[in-house]
Amino acid sequence: MNLQYNFIMCETFGLFGGTFDPPHLGHLILAAEALEQLNLSRLLWILTPQPPHKEQETVSPPTARLEMLRLALRQEPRFEISLVEWERPGPHYTADTLRLLQRQNPQAELTFLMGGDSLRDLPNWREPQEILRLARLGVMRRPGDTISLEALEQRLPGLSRRVRFIEAPLLEISSRQIRQRAQQGRAFRHYLPDEVYEYIQKHYLYRPGPPASL
Repeated sequence: MNLQYNFIMCETFGLFGGTFDPPHLGHLILAAEALEQLNLSRLLWILTPQPPHKEQETVSPPTARLEMLRLALRQEPRFEISLVEWERPGPHYTADTLRLLQRQNPQAELTFLMGGDSLRDLPNWREPQEILRLARLGVMRRPGDTISLEALEQRLPGLSRRVRFIEAPLLEISSRQIRQRAQQGRAFRHYLPDEVYEYIQKHYLYRPGPPASL
């Protein structure tokens, strides 16, 4: 007798949020490490209009950041852009975004990517227990970075079971640093994918004077 079984494959989505102003090689390397180490089927780059903790900062126009991200990601088919935070009014909190993504992808297992500093601060976030309920945490741990899960567990019971660490290379690259170097007329080309650098140059981003039309 032949028996046939129907299996429902559970996709594993990584969620990588940020303003990505601009997206740089550090972002891409960390995302690639997350894909491999967490065995993710897809990684969604969640482009954030204005994070609640950066309300006083000026960010580049939405069209510019979206286009730079498209240029940066087009070589990796498992990288996708999510506009889940663009398509609803702010403020945008992680728990709200996770609830929406879970409703949109009920068969997917979600892993929210964050840095070690964000993990340490997680008890102070909005609805931290709800975040743990909705997603696993992929924590990008830099060499030499120490995190006490025991101390965090006392504040957020169940946290330890939801954390997986990603061993990532130590890369001293940040979007803010790149913007500052551009503003100061210093070299920044090798921090970025070529297409992103060319877009910044073409549209005169991050430098004094009016940008080209976007």
